[in-house]
Amino acid sequence: MLAAQFPGQGQGEALHRAVRSAEVAEEAGLDTVWLAEHHFVPYGTCPSATTLAALLLGRTRRIRIGTAVSVLPTTHPVALGEQAALLHLASGGRFTLGVGRGGPWIDLEVFGTGVEAYETAFPESLDLLLRWLREPSVSADGDRFRFREVPVVPSPSESLTDTAGPEVVVACTSPSSVRLAAERGLPMLLGMHVGDEEKAEMVGLWRQYARAAGRPVDEIRGAAHVSAGVCQIADRRTDAVETLMKAMPGWLRQGLEAHVTVDGRARSMRDPVAYTELLCGLHPVGTARLCADRLAATSERTGISRFALLVEGSGDLAATEENVRRLGTEVLTQLR
Repeated sequence: MLAAQFPGQGQGEALHRAVRSAEVAEEAGLDTVWLAEHHFVPYGTCPSATTLAALLLGRTRRIRIGTAVSVLPTTHPVALGEQAALLHLASGGRFTLGVGRGGPWIDLEVFGTGVEAYETAFPESLDLLLRWLREPSVSADGDRFRFREVPVVPSPSESLTDTAGPEVVVACTSPSSVRLAAERGLPMLLGMHVGDEEKAEMVGLWRQYARAAGRPVDEIRGAAHVSAGVCQIADRRTDAVETLMKAMPGWLRQGLEAHVTVDGRARSMRDPVAYTELLCGLHPVGTARLCADRLAATSERTGISRFALLVEGSGDLAATEENVRRLGTEVLTQLR
């Protein structure tokens, strides 16, 4: 859920659709709701995925809530670690923390972290975050973060669950980010703009880096990577495609054009119509049977069995609710 603001909609409407869709996802038997985070753009109106996760964890009882992703360069890793530990403990272990680099956007100026946080400091921030989630006390003496030793409160290990701390997933879009995740034994979140072949290559590269780093064999085999995509279900494929082609280009154009770079660097934007067509071709868009087959084929080719699927592509609350219900009752049941 991006809480996407489609043309003509208010921001509150977009957020309400995200909240309601998460509740329906639990009712429909889905496993996880993933929440995106964006600043200052209508592409997504949720500026804090952890805050929205807290609300949804309180409104649900079974389903997992994950961030896809919390943007690490715009926050202090200890602050994010404290939030993740709190949600892990308070929810009984139902929270997943997805993190990523984000982009070279004006966010870095507004929050005062600077372009270096995006360009060079992500590994240091990630390692500090992981230490916070795994150790009883933490100090820092790095290039960016320096502080004396302090206790971790609340400690994720105090959870009354089988997991010592929240799961951490890393968004990966390049070989360098794949290596970063692999060397730390963290599963990847792979974007919806790439297809099965490229995702399979990235999984293979992750395994190579993980083996070279000496990660345990069982950890490498059991890595629960996540594939992002789009899902739209209809009784005919042409109807599903038409729904997305009518709504998504306007949202993409409005949302992506609003991004402003931190330092005035040139940026390029995908053609919204061509990008929507690409997504319809790559992902489960069509009948329930076709969607199940598409997901199964992706899983077989890549080895990935977890999917974070954009279901709000119609831009309409009632249509999104129906899409979520059909995903749970008609598609997931076939895969299981």
